[in-house]
Amino acid sequence: RPECQAWTGTLLLGTCLLYCARSSMPICTVSMSQDFGWNKKEAGIVLSSFFWGYCLTQVVGGHLGDRIGGEKVILLSASAWGSITAVTPLLAQLSSAHLAFMTFSRILMGLLQGVYFPALTSLLSQKVRDSERAFTYSTVGAGSQFGTLLTGAVGSLLLEWYGWQSVFYFSGGLTLLWVWYVYRYLLSGKDLVLALGVLAQGLPVSRHSRVPWRRLFRKPAVWAAVISQLSAACSFFVLISWLPTFFKETFPDAKVSYTTAVPPLQVTRPTLPCSRLHGRPSPAGYRAV
Repeated sequence: RPECQAWTGTLLLGTCLLYCARSSMPICTVSMSQDFGWNKKEAGIVLSSFFWGYCLTQVVGGHLGDRIGGEKVILLSASAWGSITAVTPLLAQLSSAHLAFMTFSRILMGLLQGVYFPALTSLLSQKVRDSERAFTYSTVGAGSQFGTLLTGAVGSLLLEWYGWQSVFYFSGGLTLLWVWYVYRYLLSGKDLVLALGVLAQGLPVSRHSRVPWRRLFRKPAVWAAVISQLSAACSFFVLISWLPTFFKETFPDAKVSYTTAVPPLQVTRPTLPCSRLHGRPSPAGYRAV
């Protein structure tokens, strides 16, 4: 039980830092556009390029989690995206092609962060009991809102006091500290080396029973989940990406930290209570999956 609590808290913090790194660019977009002369189209390319990579590694992340362990996938990807976030200011200054460098780094960030939640789902499905899975996943997932809040509050102050570069140093540095903690205290270095060895061998196809995809996609509940996730993700990520720019341009005297904190703060309120309801037996006798 203590180990489970330690991992839950650690993964909550990891999800928080995931969104700290992810929302650093939206917070800094206005300042970076002024420094590099980006117009709205170019800023939109940089912001949206993250999702070009993000959508490509969802299935890969789940497969890797099943093969080598979700905690190892999370640690390896976090070490990479934390490093990229920390060196983003340096990449922007490498040459005059800063737009190309920023776009490429955001695509790479998306590729690396795309494995996080599938690997997390794989990890929790193997390590957490069915009766506690919904609450644990919701607790860990709430870190996404806390991360957005943290970047909106602390990142906005760093942006005002020390410039946009400090926001990337802050979120990237915290992520690398988290990686060091997980590697040092929660994960065996030997296990990580073995996981890298499995990756080097090319990930042989699992011999587990095949998933009945056709039958699953005929279920209305599956499509309801897909549509609800699509709708929620579209609205949420539009807010994360463009809300700082909107308030900065529309209300230039307003504090960005206050204006960007409202949506994620409201999202956190129903998250844990709803997960508790999900964990209760259905009155109609349906089984939760």
